[in-house]
Amino acid sequence: MTVAELSSDLVWAAATALTVAFVAFAIDLSRLGAKEPVAEPVAADASGDADAPVTVAVATPAKPVSRKAAGIGISTGWLGTILLLAAIVTRGIAAGRAPWANMYEFTLVGAFVAMAVFLGVSLRRDVRFLGAFVTGLAVLFLVVAQNSFFLDATGVQPALQSYWLVIHVGVAIIATGIFTVAFVMSVIQLLRDSRENGNAFLGHPAWRWLDTTPRPAQLEALSFRLNAVAFVLWTFTIIGGAIWAEHAWGRYWGWDPKEVWSFVVWVVYAAYLHARTTRGWSGRRAAYFVIVGYACVLFNFTGVNLIFNGKHSYSGITTQE
Repeated sequence: MTVAELSSDLVWAAATALTVAFVAFAIDLSRLGAKEPVAEPVAADASGDADAPVTVAVATPAKPVSRKAAGIGISTGWLGTILLLAAIVTRGIAAGRAPWANMYEFTLVGAFVAMAVFLGVSLRRDVRFLGAFVTGLAVLFLVVAQNSFFLDATGVQPALQSYWLVIHVGVAIIATGIFTVAFVMSVIQLLRDSRENGNAFLGHPAWRWLDTTPRPAQLEALSFRLNAVAFVLWTFTIIGGAIWAEHAWGRYWGWDPKEVWSFVVWVVYAAYLHARTTRGWSGRRAAYFVIVGYACVLFNFTGVNLIFNGKHSYSGITTQE
């Protein structure tokens, strides 16, 4: 077995472990959804006083639901993330370079960063409710990468043979991973807000697990913090890309499709941060802004690489310039 083959096998092993984590987190949510208040009567007044207040049955919370499934999800999530890191490292060894030079490798590292952010945040606060969504996306990314984006581990084009490959692309991947977790936060924020406002579909008992998540305002605040960090990294990505472009092609900006859409992503998130901090845009409007921004991130990664042809067409799937 070659190092490249070992890397591919490790990706599948990571996908398997994360699938187990996804199932465990989903079971945890289903158990939370099954929990409901239990009515227990308050002890009646035995004094016989006619003026004593009438006692009524008061709904008290049911016994705490076991979170063993969530614990399994966290453990297998760590396992899958470690396996994925090993796959990325061995991919780099096989290729003899930084392992994020094409769509396949970008997807692997992006999934790793998303899992690392989720697990890192979970060390400080209880965000197990995100587990099913983040691990589900990670598994989807890995399967798509293996089946649609896979390339043999080889060298890179002359324009990519630079330390900026490590800096520029590496920072872009980290930003994308953080954007992913923030996106999940905003989706759950919208779901919970809709349930609290009487949405008929989300009012079904199957969605009761949403009641155990933080309030919409708290979810929005955490999403905002993550997006703010990712935005700073994305800003550096654009600046670093311009410097690298000047070294490689003799110009800082050339309106290449990837450059344009990277700027579109920056504008959308800049508008979101500005609207929320200075214009008071909060709640659902802010969440929709995040979703639009993440849609632009996904299109920048997939659509621009697969549809357009330019100097950044390094996916290995389209015709390269």
